[in-house]
Amino acid sequence: MSEFIQQHWVEFVQQIINSLSLGAIYALIALGYTMIYGVLRFVNFAHGDVFMVGSYVGFYAAPLLIRGMEEAGHTLPFTPLFATNSIPGAICVLIVAALACALLGIVIEKLAYRPLRSRPRLTVLITAIGVSIFLEYFGQFMFGPNPKDFPKFIEATPVEKIGPINLGDITVQNTDIIVFCTTLVLLFALRMIVMKTKLGMAMRALSFNPTACSLVGVNNDVVISFTFGLGSALAAAGGILYGLNYPQIDPLMGVTYGLKAFVAAVLGGIGNIPGAALGGFLLGGIETMVVGYLSPAYRDAIAFAVLILILLVKPTGLLGRSEREKV
Repeated sequence: MSEFIQQHWVEFVQQIINSLSLGAIYALIALGYTMIYGVLRFVNFAHGDVFMVGSYVGFYAAPLLIRGMEEAGHTLPFTPLFATNSIPGAICVLIVAALACALLGIVIEKLAYRPLRSRPRLTVLITAIGVSIFLEYFGQFMFGPNPKDFPKFIEATPVEKIGPINLGDITVQNTDIIVFCTTLVLLFALRMIVMKTKLGMAMRALSFNPTACSLVGVNNDVVISFTFGLGSALAAAGGILYGLNYPQIDPLMGVTYGLKAFVAAVLGGIGNIPGAALGGFLLGGIETMVVGYLSPAYRDAIAFAVLILILLVKPTGLLGRSEREKV
């Protein structure tokens, strides 16, 4: 009996560890949804496709950046787990993808959403769906419809041949550690930006009362553009981490992951930044458990079942608060 319990406990812990990297990716995408909703009170359904663009920027930038670093002769004095130049190469790829998608998010906001800011929310929502479809088919036109193998610039060293880390009967992949730790760093950086900077203060004020912000001299357009850029940069980081953990990317990957990240944002409480992170990790855990204990066929269905359940039981989400609206 004790061996049976131990076996199932080890399997449960393994599933939890496996869910952390998936939940981290959901959390990074969900943060963009929740920040934009918190400031403008609308759902940017094109955000998942920005995540896709970030993956493709990494796909094309990684070989160029790493080759350039190897030619320049930059090396690290310590490489116990990862190949020489892989860590700085990965950081450079992530930064390039984040900057490219931040610019893309700002352009989308300025061209597609800003002219409609005074229009009904339904108009902006339909526009967001149109922008999403445009990015999907433009991605197919530019990158091709077939899946592509993401560059493997995080690998075990050829000398040590260090693969997955074994903790007894539990196995932890190197990429899982990288994805989880990188997400924690980005979440901490986001919190510092939102809580400790003037733009972060302006973002929080704008989410409460845009009119009062403009009356005290806040440039609402700049703050909104910054919010779009910051959320898109986090989505790009999620795209790079997705490429590290999963071998293939395709132009339609943003549809499924974007919708699931939206579910994560609603689960945690859309408009609430800690709630978006919590919802991402919870959804990743639920999905992994369903795949591990039931069937992979329910992988996508469970996310939308969670959405229906949370809207029925607690529409504001786990950390969200109900707001009164004047009629």
